[in-house]
Amino acid sequence: MTPHGEVLTPAFMPVGTQATVKALAPRDLMELGASMILANTYHLYLRPGDGLVAYMGGLHQFMAWNGPILTDSGGFQVFSLSEMRKIDDDGVTFKSHLDGSMHRLTPEKSIRIQENLGADVIMCFDECPPPTDREYNLISMARTHAWAARCQAAHARTDQALFGIVQGGIFRDLREESARFISSLDFPGYGIGGLAVGEPKQVMLDTLEWMNAALPANKPRYLMGVGEPADLINGVARGMDLFDCVLPTRLARHGAAFTREGRINMRNQIFMQDDRPLDPGCACYTCQTFTRAYIRHLLHAGEILGLYLMSLHNVHFLLMLMRDIRAAVSENRFEAFSAEWLARYGGDQTAE
Repeated sequence: MTPHGEVLTPAFMPVGTQATVKALAPRDLMELGASMILANTYHLYLRPGDGLVAYMGGLHQFMAWNGPILTDSGGFQVFSLSEMRKIDDDGVTFKSHLDGSMHRLTPEKSIRIQENLGADVIMCFDECPPPTDREYNLISMARTHAWAARCQAAHARTDQALFGIVQGGIFRDLREESARFISSLDFPGYGIGGLAVGEPKQVMLDTLEWMNAALPANKPRYLMGVGEPADLINGVARGMDLFDCVLPTRLARHGAAFTREGRINMRNQIFMQDDRPLDPGCACYTCQTFTRAYIRHLLHAGEILGLYLMSLHNVHFLLMLMRDIRAAVSENRFEAFSAEWLARYGGDQTAE
């Protein structure tokens, strides 16, 4: 339960990086069944500024979304988007990707920004290091642990839940050490960072196995930045509760649609005269109303409606997958559900 409503888990959070889920309105998200969305601290700090968001009543009022919101700490974007950055034990100095201006982000400042934004769940500031460099991961993990304690000390709003983040790269002993330390700070929930950044899929799944055993069972686990359907199922099988990713709307902008048999590229010529919906059996507005032929036409014509309809379908697809997963878990049939679903979708991943 959050101040803005209940979040039933496992749950997928559509990403509204700049206080908007691309191509979709809050009304769409409510009708699709989104229970929680994510917004980005780094981007909103740079534009329009967290002070302005606070002046406008906080994120919920600013973007007209009355459901729960999670904000990340900005750490991943500092390390992935800024061409120039200097990391030290106190924080990070970085150049804005927008205008080249220089900025300083510390654990305390990240918390202050997120308190201004006013999300229901906020994240500790952490460093996301290259996953395969053991020596640097040792240094980075110690820094992330120190920053987590500083974030906890700086956090003052009692209406926000602050989650810690586990790092440690692809190394089991470091991951388990990080889980023990972050758990010792007794956060209300835990993020698993530093995954889905190019490591082999099996490495990610192995890491989730370690985290499932190492983190408290009575608190939510948030697998950050993951949204591939098979990864959601495999993540749930390994104890994960929350997921987020830009994937559904990003794929939509590139003409790719989720179906129960796998992705399809709607720009392909084979769909020119296809009178079927994107995914037969899907109950979303796109699939109940329009044909593949029409959607392909919109995409080739550069019509905005095509991006909207594709985004609507892809977000709906993941939200309904999570609904079906919750039902399967509650009815003690998740193992059979996941095996059947993965075999139909592609069969190259298992949830066991």
